[in-house]
Amino acid sequence: MIRPFVFLFTSLVTMPGVAQQFTGDQADIEAIRRAATAFSEAYVNADYERMANAYTENGHILPGGSPIVTGREAIVKRWRLPEGVKILEHATESVELKVLDDYAYDLGYYRGRTRRPDGSEAEWGGKYVIVWRKLDGEWLMHVDMWNSGE
Repeated sequence: MIRPFVFLFTSLVTMPGVAQQFTGDQADIEAIRRAATAFSEAYVNADYERMANAYTENGHILPGGSPIVTGREAIVKRWRLPEGVKILEHATESVELKVLDDYAYDLGYYRGRTRRPDGSEAEWGGKYVIVWRKLDGEWLMHVDMWNSGE
């Protein structure tokens, strides 16, 4: 019980203290933040289909140091973890989020914690930029790019 609190506290304290800049319709901003939180929950729960469905049908992920991955089926394959690896925590902090009609961009920092097959744990983090697209009233990730480091 204490471990999740420590992670949350550490994330809030160690994520860079940059003022958040949110621009656009407040309801859209809140919907995007809810979608980002739902994605993190799906990642922790290894719910790969839910993760893939957080992207547009022809969405793209651009992991640091790797080729572009396009489409939900390929995205599921990329996110699927090796046996014995478990994501324990994942969180994002938007630094800038701007809604422009049916598109939005979101940039910020991410942090997480993983348990390896040998039982050891690793904390990790970095920065990201996401292009969101609103389709049929739902905000989905269309381009998701991240890399490690502050």
